[in-house]
Amino acid sequence: MKTSSAVHRLRLVSGPEGLSFILLLVCSVLKRTTSFNAVPAMGMIHGALFVLYVVFLILAWQQQKWDVKRGGLLFLLSVLPTGGFFAERMLAKEERGEYPAAAEREPAAA
Repeated sequence: MKTSSAVHRLRLVSGPEGLSFILLLVCSVLKRTTSFNAVPAMGMIHGALFVLYVVFLILAWQQQKWDVKRGGLLFLLSVLPTGGFFAERMLAKEERGEYPAAAEREPAAA
């Protein structure tokens, strides 16, 4: 099964979203230790990327028919610093076919 364009879009936004989260944390520290305050601008950028990530996650979740565990893990990675980089790596494996889509996985034998 070919991965959807929603998975590709999610993968493309996951790296920048992770980077923006780290930069927002750095800006937050700099705001409290120096007179430099880039938190409003960086917060807006990170917020927009986070919203895009969540929208693309929902679309990919529906199109790929991921289970709750996979979708939840990808969401959890979006709220952890550096998690976006791990999400990007997971999604790249799925695009290459190294992680089978839900329709290709065999149900567990009971």
